[in-house]
Amino acid sequence: MNAIGTIAPSETAASRLKTVPFWAPEREPYKRDLRKAWYHFFEFKKDKEDTSEVFRFFDHLPWVDVDKTVAAFLSTDEGKRVFETEPFLPDILDDHETLRRDYPEGSLAHAYCDYMETEGLSAAGLVAEFEEFRLEGGRPDDQIEWYNDRLRDTHDLLHLLSGIGRDTLGEATLGAYVFGQRPSHGHLILGVAGSLVMKTSVTTKAPVLRAIWDAKAAGKNCVPIAEQSIRDLLALTPDKARAKLNMKPARVYEECLAVWAKEGIDPLAILAKEDPSAGTRPGKSESVKGEGTKGQAQQA
Repeated sequence: MNAIGTIAPSETAASRLKTVPFWAPEREPYKRDLRKAWYHFFEFKKDKEDTSEVFRFFDHLPWVDVDKTVAAFLSTDEGKRVFETEPFLPDILDDHETLRRDYPEGSLAHAYCDYMETEGLSAAGLVAEFEEFRLEGGRPDDQIEWYNDRLRDTHDLLHLLSGIGRDTLGEATLGAYVFGQRPSHGHLILGVAGSLVMKTSVTTKAPVLRAIWDAKAAGKNCVPIAEQSIRDLLALTPDKARAKLNMKPARVYEECLAVWAKEGIDPLAILAKEDPSAGTRPGKSESVKGEGTKGQAQQA
């Protein structure tokens, strides 16, 4: 292992692609069940402290074709390289000492470290939260789960690069923003539901519902970050990383923040305990929404 965690060629003699199955025997087929999803949604509405119901909601509205996306990516030379050299992103992302030492000032690596330290977050913290709920059905150790993990572990990188905050609307907006690269209808539905609750619960002129649809459109042509070498991405400046990923700003979300600033509304305080898309990952500002359970659901 070299300075920034890259696996040396001698260490890849036993290819992970040959030893890690594509679809583990214990993995159940993905399927949507809207009736069960809404049951868990309304159970959560009864007790907003029980965020396990949010995870179950996502579990019943998964990205059913994720296996096709994973197979297509891992059939490419780049996909094979990333699979072999980046087995677990938190080992890279949480090693701030190494990131600061081995990447230049002004790089995304430094910006990411600054962001996570300011917010009081870690990639491992999000993993721990997710694992707590995933214990219900175990964790399939396969190539699909590796891809799903990357969706989760790049969540905060996407916050940083998109400029979308970790407030209630920001979490809903980010879910819509990445819908094109992770089409899990559960996240989109909860984003819309959350914006509707905000609209009916807070007196504001902010176009919160339009922010969701604008973000979905803005992120439609983004390059999937899960399919990038995160080490290579971290070496770029934030602006060059955005350009590489074809990331466009979420303008209506920004408009909402401007409206709230004029109205004297703190976006971090809106629906702090009411948001149907919020989870229990505390940072220095607020929670990050939950993802899934049973080792089946896709991460944000």
